[in-house]
Amino acid sequence: MARNKQPFVLPDFYVPWPARLNPHLEGARVHSKAWAHQMGILDSSKDGKTPDIWDDAKFDAMDYALLCAYTHPEAPGPELDLVTDWYVWVFYFDDHFLEVYKRPRDLTGAKQYLDRLPAFMPVDLTVPSPEPTNPVERGLADLWARTVPTKSVEWRRRFFASTKALLDESMWELSNISERRVANPIEYIEMRRKVGGAPWSADLVEHAVFAEVPARIAESRPMRVLKDTFSDGVHLRNDLFSYEREILEEGELSNCVLVLERFLDVDTQRAANLTNDILTSRLQQFENTVLTELPSLFLEHGITPVEQANVLSYIRGLQDWQSGGHEWHMRSSRYMNKGAETSSHSLGGLPLGPSGLGTSGFRLSPGALGLGRFKNYTHVPYQHVGPVKLPPFYMPYSTRKNSHLDAARRSSKEWARRMGMLDSLPGLPGVYIWNDHTFDVADVALCGALIHPGATGPELDITAGWLVWGTYADDYFPMLYGNTRDMAGAKVFNARLTAFMPDDPATPTTVPTNPVERGLADLWARTAGPMSPDARSQFRRAIQDMTESWLWELANQIDNRVPDPVDYVEMRRKTFGSDLTMSLSRLAQGHGLPPEIFRTTPMRGLENSAADYACFTNDIFSYQKEIEFEGEIHNAVLVVQRFLDLDKQRGVEVVNDLMTARMRQFEHTVATELPALCEHMGLDAKAQEKLRGYVEKLQQWMAGVLIWHQTVDRYKESELRQSRTPGRYLRHLRAPTGLGTSAARIASLLGGNRTEPVSREKDRVLLTEGKR
Repeated sequence: MARNKQPFVLPDFYVPWPARLNPHLEGARVHSKAWAHQMGILDSSKDGKTPDIWDDAKFDAMDYALLCAYTHPEAPGPELDLVTDWYVWVFYFDDHFLEVYKRPRDLTGAKQYLDRLPAFMPVDLTVPSPEPTNPVERGLADLWARTVPTKSVEWRRRFFASTKALLDESMWELSNISERRVANPIEYIEMRRKVGGAPWSADLVEHAVFAEVPARIAESRPMRVLKDTFSDGVHLRNDLFSYEREILEEGELSNCVLVLERFLDVDTQRAANLTNDILTSRLQQFENTVLTELPSLFLEHGITPVEQANVLSYIRGLQDWQSGGHEWHMRSSRYMNKGAETSSHSLGGLPLGPSGLGTSGFRLSPGALGLGRFKNYTHVPYQHVGPVKLPPFYMPYSTRKNSHLDAARRSSKEWARRMGMLDSLPGLPGVYIWNDHTFDVADVALCGALIHPGATGPELDITAGWLVWGTYADDYFPMLYGNTRDMAGAKVFNARLTAFMPDDPATPTTVPTNPVERGLADLWARTAGPMSPDARSQFRRAIQDMTESWLWELANQIDNRVPDPVDYVEMRRKTFGSDLTMSLSRLAQGHGLPPEIFRTTPMRGLENSAADYACFTNDIFSYQKEIEFEGEIHNAVLVVQRFLDLDKQRGVEVVNDLMTARMRQFEHTVATELPALCEHMGLDAKAQEKLRGYVEKLQQWMAGVLIWHQTVDRYKESELRQSRTPGRYLRHLRAPTGLGTSAARIASLLGGNRTEPVSREKDRVLLTEGKR
């Protein structure tokens, strides 16, 4: 339907890298059109039942060769032809799926259609593909055979996974359309990466620049963040340009502008501006990762100069794609781009900036220059914020106290004392991470009793022990390394922890030197023994994810950088130890379920929803403790305040709205997605019962986390003012800096020559409660 007026004015885009045009454009245009005819993509329907998707005129107007010439400016002619054919195929797949399955709401036909496509992408090239029956299958078989033989098997697996995700998650969009359901913002960002296909584009960039990311770092945090930020940038930009076509003409519901309109209850222009703010933030996260995380990644993994050059070629390819994609959106007939060249700030009708190829995204405005990044570095720690007014929390589930709670309280405190967790720091008499009072106030055993109400006494002891250990370690780490800004020491500390989680729990380990190591060695020996090797490996990974995430927090703390919102949400699950505590639930209820069920989209969505609810619960309750008393910057309320320019209470309300949205997503997954998953995976009655038991554990976990926060005194202002003064403990852990002082810093913590006097009894300091 034609419209004279666009639904919003396009915002000022941050495009930090210049776009360039590949000189082989015309050759790619000719080749791609001939290929499309050969595959049957431009043929008319022979049966009269299937709608015609494209014709020659529509194909020419969309100009996918121009997209690829912008996004791959340095690819030689044959490579540009191949890449362009891939994009013709993927856009055709998208439009074909829309017309044939989305519009008629044909869920059954869509599933049968999608289930056949992986057979045309064999990772093992000796495996034959079936005979194609339609243009999508024919095109995929042809492209796969032309693409993967030159790449490693590791790359083939990555490319297969991203292509399959792009295909499979189309069902998620179709399900939402059928239910008229708009996703919540966190769910949307996660699912858009799969549906939108940008991770697939990132993998294809490796092929186009003739370089591969070394397999040993491909799944590392920096490389994962680069791919995710690239993907989010591509998708959010597309959402802005395609809003008119998708939402107003096609009836789509998967668009970030619409998601923010509904979630924040704002008008379309405000939602579009906020979408652009997220886009800008993700591009700046990309830049930050390249500058701050890649150098140490190269050193720690022994990346050779040739491998480093390959990674940098890949990164440059991602940058080219980002800027080239913007240029194409500004020109393609597929998108809303009227006035795009002049929508930025100008004087007297003259643009305030350069013009011409590669400059359409650049305007001399704060947004286009990316100046908003500086507000993330201006937070003043230890501000007086006062207690928050707790909102009404949406909690549809309940739990009960485990009958063994009192025994677990006694045994967990006795265990903590044996591990040295209630002792003063070596060489610093009177300076504690925890003492008896703070241990009792935290009442971590109560949390264990609420999240595992049906556990036996020994099982609850294990749960309480892990919760005590995780909470203590999470306090210990920032106090010893955050306040001294000792990243090198922090990495050594973190690396040593793996030695206390051996494959054979009965094998003697390295001698522990502090309560964190001592507690981990003891718990690992008691917990990991009965596990299968695969379960033990997954459990170790959950613990490593949590402890490694503290290095991310420390890096932000050193830079005084309030995290990017998306990065914060995804890392918060790790800093909170969500996977660790969920792994404990799997030990009790997950046995007997196929391991692959926990890797499916519904189960990952279920667990992430539960994790976010619990993490945000903690962030609301701990806001005053963290912001005013600990100088923290890792808190969802603060992140929301900074990003949306809100006051404290409105920030709390938005975070609570996110909690509610994640809980409703959890309920939706249980009600609609898990039954379909059980049918799809052929789970028998016993396995379905196990799955219901695991879901119930997650429900009790969320309810228990909320009730524990509402019950204990550790977050209340009276307790905070009794046990601490903002910033007071810093002088006990500060040490000299500069050349030749590293030994002095170590000595100050281990009881050697101290650089400042030890606190007297009247100056007792409790270094307590970190991110929980």
